Amino acid sequence: MWLLVLSLLPLAVFGSDPQHHGASHPTPESQSNESGPRMATNGLPFPWSKLRLPGYIVPVHYHLLVHPNLTTLRFSGSAKIEIDVRNSTNWVVLHSKGLEIAEATVLDESEAHLAERVLPVLEYPPHEQIAIFSPKLLNAGEKYFLYLRFEAPLGSGYHGFYRSTYKTKTGEARVLASTHFEPTSARMAFPCFDEPSYKANYSIRIRREPPYIALSNMPIEQTVELDNGLLEDHFDTSVQMSTYLVAFIVCDFKWVTGRTSSGVEVSIYAVPDKWHQTHYAVQAALKILEFYETYFNIYYPLPKLDLIAIPDFQSGAMENWGLNTYRETALLLDTASSSASDQLWVTMVIGHELAHQWFGNLVTMEWWNDIWLNEGFARYMEFVSVDATYPDLNVEDYLLGTCFAAIGRDSLNSSRPISCPADNPTQIKEMFDTVSYDKGACILHMLRHFLTDEVFQSGIVRYLKRFRYRNARNEDLWDSLANTCSEDEFTSGEYCYTGNQATKNAYRYTGEHMDLKTIMNTWTLQRGIPLVRVRQEGSKLYLTQERFIKTTHPTDPLWPSMQKGFLWHIPLTYKTSHSQSDMRHLLDTQTGVLDLDESVEWVKFNSDMNGYYIVHYEGDGWERLSRLLKHNLTALTYKDRANLIHNAFQLVTAGQLSLNTALDLITYLQSETHNVPLLEGLGYLETSYKMVEKRGLSEVTQNVKDFILLFFRGLIDRQEWSDEGSISDRRLRSEVLSMACDLAYSPCLERAKCFFNDWKTSNGTLSLPGDVTETVFSIGAQEPEGWDFLLEKYTTSMSEAQKEKILSALTTSQDPTKLIRLLYLGMEGQIIKTVVLPSLIYTVARNPKGTVLAWNFVKNNWDKLVEKFQLGSGSIRNIIIGTTGQFSSNEELKDIKAFFESIKEQSSQLRVTQVAIENVEKNIMWLEKNVDTLRNWLTKTLTSLQKK
Repeated sequence: MWLLVLSLLPLAVFGSDPQHHGASHPTPESQSNESGPRMATNGLPFPWSKLRLPGYIVPVHYHLLVHPNLTTLRFSGSAKIEIDVRNSTNWVVLHSKGLEIAEATVLDESEAHLAERVLPVLEYPPHEQIAIFSPKLLNAGEKYFLYLRFEAPLGSGYHGFYRSTYKTKTGEARVLASTHFEPTSARMAFPCFDEPSYKANYSIRIRREPPYIALSNMPIEQTVELDNGLLEDHFDTSVQMSTYLVAFIVCDFKWVTGRTSSGVEVSIYAVPDKWHQTHYAVQAALKILEFYETYFNIYYPLPKLDLIAIPDFQSGAMENWGLNTYRETALLLDTASSSASDQLWVTMVIGHELAHQWFGNLVTMEWWNDIWLNEGFARYMEFVSVDATYPDLNVEDYLLGTCFAAIGRDSLNSSRPISCPADNPTQIKEMFDTVSYDKGACILHMLRHFLTDEVFQSGIVRYLKRFRYRNARNEDLWDSLANTCSEDEFTSGEYCYTGNQATKNAYRYTGEHMDLKTIMNTWTLQRGIPLVRVRQEGSKLYLTQERFIKTTHPTDPLWPSMQKGFLWHIPLTYKTSHSQSDMRHLLDTQTGVLDLDESVEWVKFNSDMNGYYIVHYEGDGWERLSRLLKHNLTALTYKDRANLIHNAFQLVTAGQLSLNTALDLITYLQSETHNVPLLEGLGYLETSYKMVEKRGLSEVTQNVKDFILLFFRGLIDRQEWSDEGSISDRRLRSEVLSMACDLAYSPCLERAKCFFNDWKTSNGTLSLPGDVTETVFSIGAQEPEGWDFLLEKYTTSMSEAQKEKILSALTTSQDPTKLIRLLYLGMEGQIIKTVVLPSLIYTVARNPKGTVLAWNFVKNNWDKLVEKFQLGSGSIRNIIIGTTGQFSSNEELKDIKAFFESIKEQSSQLRVTQVAIENVEKNIMWLEKNVDTLRNWLTKTLTSLQKK
């Protein structure tokens, strides 16, 4: 009967359009590009036209029952959602994707049926929405319950409510069910209002068979035995949270537990055979959680925090409140075989996810356009927390690399502002990128140094306290950081970090009160990164700022249009040959002049690279700095030295500095004592080697190899094949020996072969030094017998970190048939799990013998890859960038463009396709401009070195 009524209703049955719940409403144009009425799957008009939900109805409390059947691989459940009606309406519109809705009804406040038990449900898959019609008007200001019963298959991918598998030591296959909802996949597990501003409480019940355990965001309140032999776990009611943070898992894992000083129970879960690898993580989580409680001055609000290693997991980890999910390599650590990098990775990922318990969970962005408020903060707090709790890991060294990665993305024309529109699920997924994570972290680091540690900390505490259990926008953060406490707040102490009111002039910079929001908007609402040109004339420094861009050179006719309208407020820091401390200046105009007390021998801007900008020293500025490094390198910090190397080679790529100048600069590295500048310089030489090797320029390739091995022979020979030394020394050892063997340095090859043969003779039981294991495996993989033995050991290894090293080594084979075999094993998912396929494709593509193979594999299997990993996901981005980024010819560029054109319906939705094209254009330009210079410099320098 209701279907007839539905067919007669006008689409505007909602009435006037109120303000969207908790968020600014996007324009209609950004909401939908379709024209005409939206038709539901049953052929009736769908009553809502926009991607965002209408905001008439707000969820208050979800009563959720879920029963995953690990035999049939399906799940069923029900959701009773308490709703608050803001505007009178007959319609309830919410999200659902792939769910079979068996029953839908509306109950009044006393839970009596408003009408017939089963109401019609309209489904509109393009927007992943369903609409339920109530024949009785739902009155504004009144509470109702929406009841839905549903079922669906457990997902075969890595999102929604999906199945995961693992094998025991004896080879027995086991199944579990796990969730991953961020950003828009909660709707695949239960019907819900799947937008971050719709925060609600959750009371969750999970049915399971007795051999399994069930986990969710909150602790179990009670377990009830049902008549059919099933158990039903009832979990405590959650705090208010967004749908994407809900989590539930049914598995047979084992765990280890600890407790913080404030009483939070912290547990690490893993498959039973890997339980012994959980002990490092529990100690790290306890230390970092306690640090955050002190730093944020807010106790972690839940009674427990579980961290669980899922065998099939697409991301690194996910911050679900109270139940963090991780890749096994991001949580488990086998101390017997782990490298320094393994330990650092696990610690950093835990630091990231625990930071989210405040940034993202307690305070959530209003909409995905500001996801950087979650991810940028969590990325930055990784460094802050691990530096405080594990100082021996030297994480500050890695912050430079994070900012270098951000600059690499941000210096392309296809970059985007940190905060920018994202409407549909594909656009939203693409927001989880280098810009949100790495650039977000780097501008927060710059801001912290701008404001001082104390002011920055008190400001973010104020932000967290003011918006806890609520949603925030970009400007809310600037308001919290810039405004001192009001008198009321100061008196109550509610938002103030200390008992002393913040100094009114805490934000003064060079004596003037600054508008922090205006300053920071130039960094978050504007794409790109600034280049600061510095010209020294006597005691004056002439400054100019422009947009730094690598794919359009100053001689290009498009250059002026690429520069138009860009202006940043840049907190400059600098030191000179005569300064005792860093000096500061806010450059908020296109040009500026700084007066020094006297003429100086040199000037270095961006002290310790605490700022997010590139510097070009015009005139003889680079020559002066190069002389300084050769004769008195300790006049600059190791961060300054690494920063100079990075800036020089970036300017070469942008066509603004001669490659000779950059190469001359790094000839000081024979005297370098710190590992960070050494690795930065070696990284650029290795990149040049790979570039000319792939183009088949054999003479130049040989000369680059000869130069590296001759110039850095002392450094290479000093490396020990062990796990001794500091974390920094161990990282250097791993990188240097890997490079030396890759360049066929005989002593390196012989030592690696010896290690591999001993390991092979022991049938893989010999314990290798963790820092050189991957290098040893890579050399072993060059022989057919060694490759086959490694593949066999891959299937039996119980350490995921070791399996990762074996797989990486297998991709270095020079036999194309073996590389193709690896790719298809990854697609099949039996021997090599499909979840690692994106990284497998990338590592095969890095091998010159595998570059074209990997790209052809992606083209031939595109539909399967998108089905498995979702359009817009980080995995799809890594596949595209990892394969195309190796190309450097016009023919290859033409091929890439043709493929993107052939999948235009999908590629037009992706920013990453433009990134891929620009990367290849950048490679082409670099080779055209620099190969002759590189050839001549190497010939001259090698002659000089060989004479010594």
